[in-house]
Amino acid sequence: MADIDLVKYGVLWQKVESMEAKIDKLEANMTELLALANKSRGGLWIGMAFVSAASTVAGYFTHFWQK
Repeated sequence: MADIDLVKYGVLWQKVESMEAKIDKLEANMTELLALANKSRGGLWIGMAFVSAASTVAGYFTHFWQK
């Protein structure tokens, strides 16, 4: 035990604790980002359905008026 410098060990211990706090914050942010990505995925599909329906209606009327 005489080979271990207690001051350096204390500094190392503090760095590990601060890194644990940063990792906890990072995990919380990642969870939030994942939730936002899941929300936007639904919006993307609704947007694609709306554009598809609008282009179908426009194509129908264009085809109808050309005859």
